[in-house]
Amino acid sequence: MSEPLVRERMKRCKLTAVRLWIGIVLLLTPTVVRAVDNGTAPAPTLETATFAGGCFWCMVPPFDKLEGVVSVTSGYTGGRLENPTYQEVSAGGTGHAEAVQVLYDPNKISYEKLLDVFWHNVDPVAINRQFCDFGEQYRSEIFYHNEHQKRLAEASKAAIEKSGIFKEPITTKITPASAFYKAEEYHQDFYKKNPFRYKFYRYLCGRDQRLEQLWGKAQAGH
Repeated sequence: MSEPLVRERMKRCKLTAVRLWIGIVLLLTPTVVRAVDNGTAPAPTLETATFAGGCFWCMVPPFDKLEGVVSVTSGYTGGRLENPTYQEVSAGGTGHAEAVQVLYDPNKISYEKLLDVFWHNVDPVAINRQFCDFGEQYRSEIFYHNEHQKRLAEASKAAIEKSGIFKEPITTKITPASAFYKAEEYHQDFYKKNPFRYKFYRYLCGRDQRLEQLWGKAQAGH
């Protein structure tokens, strides 16, 4: 084969390779776009916050309505007994507190905001009780999941203590999160499943009245 023919063939091979590469790129590009359009992009990283504030029925709604909160689960934590039942926890002696575990998107709502909502939904000066419910199972407590949450929780508590709002000491504890046991299904989203019973209990327990007394009408329960 002559040299001019060899050069011509090489030129054609290079042109074919370029065309093939362009074709592959064009073929793959729509696939990537479709993957994004179909919602297969990486899911956001969610974080967990755990709070105890007396009856868990009443602690779900304040967090459930917040943008950025994915779910709120009622359960038991902070105690010694594995897989406790409602009857065992409510009777006392297990060390557990009724609590809620909040799954949230930190890109949409901050832990500081969750802390603010927590404080305005509890009586922070009550010892081993909340409103009409008495016993350590109804204590107020913040269970932190990492050092960042611990630092923010302690800072929020210190800010309340320095504010002078309360003459009595803040008794809410800040402790490391431990095993969280989901409560029985009939307790989950109780305010939605049994709205009349929920409102009746909340009213008889004097929760809103006490929150307004503690935090003021504009701040209570927000």
